[in-house]
Amino acid sequence: MTVATTTHLNFRGTARDALTFYQEVFGGQLSAVTYADARAVTDPTEADQIMWGQVASDDGFRVMAYDVPSHTSHDPGVVPVFVSVRGTDTNELRRYWDGLADGATVLVPLAQAPWSPLYGMLTDRFGVSWVLDVEVPWNG
Repeated sequence: MTVATTTHLNFRGTARDALTFYQEVFGGQLSAVTYADARAVTDPTEADQIMWGQVASDDGFRVMAYDVPSHTSHDPGVVPVFVSVRGTDTNELRRYWDGLADGATVLVPLAQAPWSPLYGMLTDRFGVSWVLDVEVPWNG
């Protein structure tokens, strides 16, 4: 059996915009099913919102998202999750960083850190916090 985990992000009406943005940054295929597509509309004003969406790239990036319907409680909290993007190619990580940084709040600039040759943290324009770093063996 093979297991893979995928970050699933919850939005209130901005899932399509977020998924489109992540596809621009990471590439890959964007798939989206609206509440209307699934015949699961509970509020006509939300029919075109995303019931299930995903961006998946050939190099392994994957994120899912949906729009929490108005009849369901949604409190995104304060930094409830970080999405971690780890890799071995510094140029690729810098490219992802540059894309995510558009409209973002940089929490830790992308630079060398004591535990990694390249590390940075930001909160993107959709309120999602990202950590990008070069993965190295831990010899702690």
